[in-house]
Amino acid sequence: MPEKTEKNLAYAFAGESKASVRNEAFAKKADSEGYTQVARLFRAISGAESVHARRYLLLMRGKIGSTEENIERAFQNEIKANVEEYPKLIKEASDEGKERVLKAFSQSRDVENRHAELYKKAMNDMLADRETDYYVCQVCGYVSEDEAPDHCPVCGAVKGKFKLVT
Repeated sequence: MPEKTEKNLAYAFAGESKASVRNEAFAKKADSEGYTQVARLFRAISGAESVHARRYLLLMRGKIGSTEENIERAFQNEIKANVEEYPKLIKEASDEGKERVLKAFSQSRDVENRHAELYKKAMNDMLADRETDYYVCQVCGYVSEDEAPDHCPVCGAVKGKFKLVT
């Protein structure tokens, strides 16, 4: 595939991915303000943007491999975020005195480390044909195995803030 096309697919993928997440956030806000119809529209468009993003991802060369390759790539991405990306973001937020942003970046870094652990374990579970339930903290993104903890070990959120992944 020509380099320009590959670059354009990556650009479109990033834009559609962001639009999907942004519209989901807009839906939650609309719901909290009592605008259920508008929230439904935001969720529908979020879903559509996600369809676009997945389509572009599938068209990009080498982005999706075998499950084993995908787990390894995901593991490496989590390590990179934890070791290379978040330390810089955390330092800059700290230097600028942005405490809420610093907290968000720090918690995300901690969660990325947990994600790496889960990917490593998933490889072993896949080989042993074991199944695990996962619960995601809706505050910080921490992922718990088998059951939701009483309190999130990263942000302290209560058990009710965890969502079972189906």
